[in-house]
Amino acid sequence: MIRLVLSRLAQIAATAAILSLCAFLLIALMPGDPIDLAIAGDPRLSAEDAARLRALHGLDQPLMARYIAWAGAVLEGRFGHSRLFAQPVAALLWPALLSSLELLGLALLLAAGFGIALGALAALRPRAAPFVQGLALVAQAVPSFWLGILLIILFAVQLGWLPAGGEGGWSYLILPVATLCFANLAAYARHGAAALAHALNEPHIRTARAKGAGERRILLAHALPNAGVPLLTIAALDAGALVSGALITETIFARPGMGKLIYDAVMGNDFNLALLALLVVAVVTMLATLAADLAQRWLDPRVA
Repeated sequence: MIRLVLSRLAQIAATAAILSLCAFLLIALMPGDPIDLAIAGDPRLSAEDAARLRALHGLDQPLMARYIAWAGAVLEGRFGHSRLFAQPVAALLWPALLSSLELLGLALLLAAGFGIALGALAALRPRAAPFVQGLALVAQAVPSFWLGILLIILFAVQLGWLPAGGEGGWSYLILPVATLCFANLAAYARHGAAALAHALNEPHIRTARAKGAGERRILLAHALPNAGVPLLTIAALDAGALVSGALITETIFARPGMGKLIYDAVMGNDFNLALLALLVVAVVTMLATLAADLAQRWLDPRVA
């Protein structure tokens, strides 16, 4: 297990390095660097002033030299400052990451809980299977941004029950969590139904029924642990989609998480903040996938 963890961490580090290089090159090639914006904001700056500023910030160097300097500073823990917010980047990333993890954690728990419950309903009550399949199809087909806008119009604008966006108490979490939860419900419901139906037909389940075990005990003690491995596979595959959905959802609900931070940084040409925020999101996604893989092996040591 330790060898597996070290191997996967090495893969995550290599992938993060490649992603950071690609993102750096793409962002650096975007039109309009900070010096261009400074010149546009203050026409009194001369060409000599612009050249000195570019030399001061290293913008006159080749792209690869700039990337190596930036990567070296990041590895040393020097993340620089945000031009848009006039704060250290680290001071902006940590609160935004905690806010996103809160949103993602609640959405994942609810989506998995409701999805597995619907899957169990379909597996134990075949007549309910068409309803579960239909609900899963709707959840898969509805775009999360469209659902979020509908929820805002209904519950915030028309009914006035919940805030339309921002951050505060628990009421500010209901709409974005509901949006993410419904968008990720389909996979857990469909695969949960299939995995539980397969587990309930195993010989040891029939033996437990023959011994007089109740359906509730059979479901909780025997079927769910066996169905946990494929469901964890779905969770691992769904990690990236959940994170990308959270980025869109946070922007729609103006929630100050990583998604809103990346959106503001890109729109405000704050390239350093945008690059580091994208890198943090990618690393967190890969670590979540690693955690799901380790949980699979813990539940079923036979998994290679």
